[in-house]
Amino acid sequence: QVQLVESGGGLVQPGGSLRLSCAGSGSMFMVHAMGWYRQAPGKQRELVATITRDESTNYADSVKGRFTISRDNAKNTVYLQMNNLKPEDTAVYYCNAYRPGFVNYWGQGTQVTVSS
Repeated sequence: QVQLVESGGGLVQPGGSLRLSCAGSGSMFMVHAMGWYRQAPGKQRELVATITRDESTNYADSVKGRFTISRDNAKNTVYLQMNNLKPEDTAVYYCNAYRPGFVNYWGQGTQVTVSS
């Protein structure tokens, strides 16, 4: 089993920045990729960014150039640096860990609100 704990959400003004962190524990050696997803009210959960163990990254078009995902394998932690935040980035952000065999683990979510 894998446990994920997110931190770093909050309220920020448009154009501001936030950094999310997700610390993993348990059988992290089985995890191939980690990432961030988000879900806004009334919308489906969507991919934000992913990063593999060898640090290959993938981003949603809506966040390219503004968000940066990184990971520290020694600490089993993944980060999401979010710059130039927009009101449409408001959502609950979920950390994800993927294990080969189509097994996904999820954190409890952290709220990000972008508002003036």
